[in-house]
Amino acid sequence: MLDAMRRGAQGWVAKLLFALLIVSFGVFWNVSDVFRGFGRGAVAKVGEADITVTDFQRAFQNQIRGITLEGGQRLTTEQALMLRLDRQALDQLIAQAAVKTHADQLGLSLSDETLAEGVRNDPDFAGPDGKFSRLGFDGLLRQLNLTEQGFLAVRRDDEVRRQIFDGLSSAVVVPKPTVEELHAFREETRTIEHVQIDAKKVTAAAPDESKLSETYEANKASFMTPEYRKAAVLVLSTDALKSEITLTDDELKTYYADHKATYDKPERRRIQQIAFKDKAAAEAARKELAEGKKNFLDVAKEHGATESDVNLGMLSKSQLIDPKIADAAFALERDKLSEPIEGRFATVLVRAIEIDEGKESTFEEVKDKVRDKLAGERAEGLIQERYDLVEEGRNAGKTLKEIGEELKLKFIDVEAVDNDNKTPDGKTAIDIPDASIALQGIFATGEGAQPDAVELPGSAYVWFDVMSIAEPKQKPFDEVKDDVKALYTEKETGKLLDEMAQKLVDRLKRGEAFAKIAEEAGGTAEVSEQIKRNTSPPGLTTDAVRQAFTLQKGGAGYAQTSDRASRVVFQVKDIFPAASPTKEQADKISKELKDQLANDNLLAYISALKAGLSIHVNETELARATGASTESDQ
Repeated sequence: MLDAMRRGAQGWVAKLLFALLIVSFGVFWNVSDVFRGFGRGAVAKVGEADITVTDFQRAFQNQIRGITLEGGQRLTTEQALMLRLDRQALDQLIAQAAVKTHADQLGLSLSDETLAEGVRNDPDFAGPDGKFSRLGFDGLLRQLNLTEQGFLAVRRDDEVRRQIFDGLSSAVVVPKPTVEELHAFREETRTIEHVQIDAKKVTAAAPDESKLSETYEANKASFMTPEYRKAAVLVLSTDALKSEITLTDDELKTYYADHKATYDKPERRRIQQIAFKDKAAAEAARKELAEGKKNFLDVAKEHGATESDVNLGMLSKSQLIDPKIADAAFALERDKLSEPIEGRFATVLVRAIEIDEGKESTFEEVKDKVRDKLAGERAEGLIQERYDLVEEGRNAGKTLKEIGEELKLKFIDVEAVDNDNKTPDGKTAIDIPDASIALQGIFATGEGAQPDAVELPGSAYVWFDVMSIAEPKQKPFDEVKDDVKALYTEKETGKLLDEMAQKLVDRLKRGEAFAKIAEEAGGTAEVSEQIKRNTSPPGLTTDAVRQAFTLQKGGAGYAQTSDRASRVVFQVKDIFPAASPTKEQADKISKELKDQLANDNLLAYISALKAGLSIHVNETELARATGASTESDQ
C-alpha cells in the first residue's frame, strides 16, 4: 500500500502529506505537544524534558508499522515486545529529547515568521500556478489533526536539528586518495584456477589403543555428558483454557455476523499503474496505448517509472489507498485499460492483469474457526484470573504439582533435561510451544529458588522449580571408544589432506603445470574468471578467495572445502587492476564514506549528549503504555 502511495505521489499535495507522514514515523522528531490531544503520563525524563505516554505509544506503533510494511504481516504487541521494539522506540525518543535539549542550550531557533516564509516559498507547497496554496495546506492540516502552530513547531524542530546535523556532516571531508584506494581495492579482479582434492587420495592408518587413549585424553571436553536438570514445570495458556469455554450457536452466529469480513475471501487483482503529471498527459498516453503504438511498460518508462513502480502487486480493493482508483481498478475487465483517473495524489492509468475472484463465506463453513477464535478471546479473559490463583498458591507454599491439580493446568515432572530440551535417551523433555524460552530460565536459575513466571508468546506463562542439578560428567573411555576413533580418523585425515595440499602448492610455486597438479589431486581443474574479492564462486570458499587476493600473480595456496571434508588447491593466473574510477563511481564512494563518517559523528554526538544528561525511565509507566502491565490509569 505504501508503495502504491509513493508511486502515485507526484503533486505538491502528496509531497506535503508524505512530509508530515515522516513526522508520524518519529525519526528525529518530537511532536507530542503539537497534536490535538495528548496523554498525561511520562515514560521517561531526559534532563528536564518528559517523554509522554503519547510520545512513546506513537513511536512504538510506528516501529510496528515499519516492520509490518517490510514483512507484509502485522505484528502483535507481544511479538513487538519480544523483538524489543518498545526499547528501540524509547531509545529513539531519548535521543530526540537529548538533541532538542542541546539545541535549546545553544539558543538555536527560528521565528514563526521565518518558518512561515519558508513554507510559503517552498516549492513542495506550491499549487498548479506555482504559488502557495493556502486552501490545500489547511485541508491537509485538518486531515492530519495538526494546527498551524503545531506544523510550525514540527518544522522548527526539524530545521534546528538539520542545522546541528548539517554542521556535523559538513565538517567531514573524504580525501581523494582514500576514494581511489577503496575503488582499487573493490574493483580489482583476479582469474583463479583451482581443483578439489579427492579425499580418497589419503587414508588414515587405523589407530592402536595408545593412539585412541592419547586422543581421548587430549579431547576430554568433547566426551562429557551435558548438564541435566530435574524440574517441575507448570503451564498456563489460552489454548488450554479454550476447553473450558462453552459457546452456544447463537453466540457463534452473533460473533460471525460481527466479524464476517475476516472470514470472507476478498477479490484480489494484480494491478499495474502509471502516474502522470496531469490529465492531458494521461489522455495522450492512453490514446497511444489504445492505438497499439506503444506498450504499457514503454509508456511508464517515458514518464520516469520503472517496472517495479508500475507493478503494485496482488491487492484487495481495501489495500488501494485512493478510493477513486480502487473503484476504477476493480470495475475493469481483465487486461482492459482504464480511462484517466484523477486520484488523490496524481492522475493515473491502471489495468488489472490478473483477477482472483473472492468468495463469501457461510457460517457453517467457518463455524469451527469462529468457535476457536471466540473461545480464544474468552480464554484471554481468564488468563489473569488463573495467573493470580497460581501466584496465590505459590505464596501459600503449595507445590506446582498441587497447584496444577487444583486448577487443572498442565504440569510436567521433568526428570532430566539438557539445554537442548532432550532427555538422556534423546527424547523431547518439555513438549510445549516455545520451550526454549522456559529452558533459558531453568538453566539460569539455581536449585531451590522460586523464580517469577516466564511469559511465552501467545498469552502463555510457565512457572518452574529446579529440583536438582546433575553437573556434566566425563564419559568413560570404553563407552565412547567408537566416537574417539571417529575423531582420531577425522583429525588424521585432515592432517594428511593438509600435507598433500601443501606439497601440491609447493610444486605449483616451482612452476609445474596446473593440469598435472589437478591430475594428481584426483579432480578436475576449473577456472574462475576475473572474480572480485567479495565473491565466492563455485568451487572456492570465502577463505580461498581471501587468500588468493593476498598473493602475487602465479602465487598458490590451499583452503578447506565448505564441508571441511577435503581441500581446494588454487593458483592466481592473472590480476586485473581496477581502472581509474569514473566521476560517478568516485562520487558514489565519496558519498558512502562521508555518510558513514557523518553517521559515526552523529552517534558519538548523541552518546555524548546522553552521557551529560540525567535520564530516568519509569518502567511501570512504560509497561502500562505497551500493555505489558494490566494496571489501569487511576
